[in-house]
Amino acid sequence: MRIILLGPPGAGKGTQAKVLAENLRVPVPHVSTGDILRQNVKDSTALGVEAKSFMERGLLVPDELMARMLSERFVKEDVSQGFILDGYPRNLAQAKTLEEIISQRGINIDFVVYLDSSESVIIQRLSGRLVCSKCGANFHIKNLPPKKEGFCDRCGSSLYQRSDDKVETIKKRLEVYKKEVADLIDYYKKQDKLYRLDADGDANVVLNQIIALIK
Repeated sequence: MRIILLGPPGAGKGTQAKVLAENLRVPVPHVSTGDILRQNVKDSTALGVEAKSFMERGLLVPDELMARMLSERFVKEDVSQGFILDGYPRNLAQAKTLEEIISQRGINIDFVVYLDSSESVIIQRLSGRLVCSKCGANFHIKNLPPKKEGFCDRCGSSLYQRSDDKVETIKKRLEVYKKEVADLIDYYKKQDKLYRLDADGDANVVLNQIIALIK
C-alpha cells in the first residue's frame, strides 16, 4: 500500500502518517521528507552537507536536492511493501518528479488522501505548537502539553516555538499553499486517486476515516 497524505500546514499529516503506518494490516514505513532532510544533515552525508549550506544561509533546500534524498530513501528495503509519504509533493512539479522516482522502481501510488482543515483550526493548532530543540518531537500548549512545562518528554531538552508558527506567518503560509496546491489536487483527481477528508475533528476520528477509506 503506497499512500500520500496531503493537506495544508497544521492539518495533521505527520501525526496521522505515523499512527497510520502502525495500524495498517501490513505495517509500512512513514516516509517524511522533513525527517529525511534532518537525518541527512545529522549524519553529514554528501547530500546533507549540501543541504546544510543552503539552510545556514536561510535559503530553502532546492527541489532537486530533496528529490535526490527521496530517491535514495526509496531504494531501501523497508519501502518494498509500501509506504506513507508526507511532506511531499507540495506542488505539481514535485508530483511529477515523484512519479519519475517511483516509476523507476516499477511502483505506483495507490491513494492520495487530502486532509482538509479550516483556517481557524490550523491557526489554533500551529500557534500552540512546541518543538523539541534536540529530537524534533512535537507538543502543543493545549492539545498535547509536555509533562514538564518547557521540556521534552522524550529527551528532556528545551522546547521552542518555530518562527513560522506565529499567527501572521501562518496566514501567509496558507495563502501560498492554496495557490500551489490547486494544480496538485487536479493532477491526482484526474488520476482518480484523490480522496478528501475533513481533518478538523479529533485525530482518532480522522485516523479511523482514513483506515476505513483504505479498506
